[in-house]
Amino acid sequence: MYSDLFEQRNMYLDQILGERRSHRTFTSEYPPEDEIRRILHAGLLAPFAAAAVGTSHDYFRRFFVIGRGSKAMNTMAPLALAQVQRMGDGLEKEMAKNPAVREKAAAFAQRLAMIRKAGIVPGVGTAPFYIVVAERRGFPPVSLQSLAHCMENMWLKATALGLGFQLVSITSQLSDDPAFCEVLGISPGVWDLMGCAVGYPADELSPSIRPPVNDVTCWLE
Repeated sequence: MYSDLFEQRNMYLDQILGERRSHRTFTSEYPPEDEIRRILHAGLLAPFAAAAVGTSHDYFRRFFVIGRGSKAMNTMAPLALAQVQRMGDGLEKEMAKNPAVREKAAAFAQRLAMIRKAGIVPGVGTAPFYIVVAERRGFPPVSLQSLAHCMENMWLKATALGLGFQLVSITSQLSDDPAFCEVLGISPGVWDLMGCAVGYPADELSPSIRPPVNDVTCWLE
């Protein structure tokens, strides 16, 4: 009986893992708040650096849910765009004097240029909800790794709920921005941040393509 149960659980898990995709377009419909809370709970269950930040009683992780069109969103969206502009300007200067950076960063620089031209950061106001997760900084500095675990849990839960999910990586660059942190009600420089956009996907995406496990695995003796 237990064998059949575990096989069924693994079948569902494999299905969710395979269906996890990056959705960048969303419908205007707002998911129920209860489903958002279930996603946040999944993030709360993700591993964290206990040795670096102490116990769970120290509020090592916090969540901020910002709705599209809200007062907070109207304040945060320009701050995110300004950060993209700063990143683009800095990268262009570095690429101009460093051929190695120019070769490696060309595609990313083009992406930043597209965002600057559009005047809106994907995920910040383009989905019903923009979620920011804050992880307390500690020593050694592994809060970004903890945030990655948190985002993966939330992503898989959103997939299981039939919701679209998009990472908003520019959020991490705003961890030390006083104005952005003020909107969240946290002190700049104390927390590392990561963000995501959540809503009903507007498009059905094709399955992700990965190589066979044996093609990328080496068993060492």
